[in-house]
Amino acid sequence: MNMVYLLIPLALMLVAVAAWALVWAIRSGQFEDLESQGWSIVLDDDEKPPPAPDQSEAGDDGKEAEK
Repeated sequence: MNMVYLLIPLALMLVAVAAWALVWAIRSGQFEDLESQGWSIVLDDDEKPPPAPDQSEAGDDGKEAEK
């Protein structure tokens, strides 16, 4: 029974800390844009795509242009 006197205030303090953390996260804008960070990996544009192969270097000697 003596342990209950310790656990109840401890649990209330833990709930208060969790509520404060939630309020802080909402006020600081943590939940404003939930999707852009996930898409930033998929749409990674740091490197340019390799250049397309040149038609003259393909070795077809212009046969494709005659058709």
